Amino acid sequence: MLNIIEITNVKKYFRKRGFFGGKDNIVKAVDDVSFSVEKGKTFGLVGESGCGKSTLAKIVAGIQRPDSGTVLIRGEKDIVFQDPNSSLNPRMCIRDIIGETLLIRGEKRSHIDDKVQEVLRLVRLKQTKIFSRYPHQFSGGERQRIAIARAIIRKPDIIILDEPVSSLDVSVQAGILNLLKELQQELGLTYLFISHDLRVVEFISDQVGVMNNGKIVELARAEEIYSAPKHKYTRQLLGAIPKL
Repeated sequence: MLNIIEITNVKKYFRKRGFFGGKDNIVKAVDDVSFSVEKGKTFGLVGESGCGKSTLAKIVAGIQRPDSGTVLIRGEKDIVFQDPNSSLNPRMCIRDIIGETLLIRGEKRSHIDDKVQEVLRLVRLKQTKIFSRYPHQFSGGERQRIAIARAIIRKPDIIILDEPVSSLDVSVQAGILNLLKELQQELGLTYLFISHDLRVVEFISDQVGVMNNGKIVELARAEEIYSAPKHKYTRQLLGAIPKL
């Protein structure tokens, strides 16, 4: 199977200025990370806040450049962020938010409107009377569906999902995760799914990378990670999952 994402020895360091003229510190946000993702699969990247996973997501998305290493992407990509409240422009109506990238490409407005209607259908939102509404008029789950619609309208091959359900209620999370699975089957999408929630990652991922202090400390198929974790840090994370 073709690897559509190949990350090789990627590093991203940040210099943190010391207080009162003290020595600067080097923060190794991403420290010699390598992994690959097969076309049509989901790679789940999991770890605690501050471990470097969001920095890595931005590098894959092209928002940040690595200090060293290679990022090979075979296809078009887009990204869905954690909080739709901040990622959707509150001054733009839904029609313009979703269709903006096509408008920039020079497509005709009538064609764009047809495509916006189609992606709204794909994300299970009623198309009628939505065009002229604004983000604040929707629930959190609906806003995240709008963010997903904006990502898929360009027909990307890859979607980077950076904590896409962490700001949502548990009941709403399930609907978004099921939608992502359905879209993956329907559109042949490849996902890089970033989360601190191991239960969410288990549900959606084919392969899992466990990240700690900028490094991937364990990498295996999802069922292997959850049934027989090898690294001490992975076992600690799994042990912290609340028992139902």
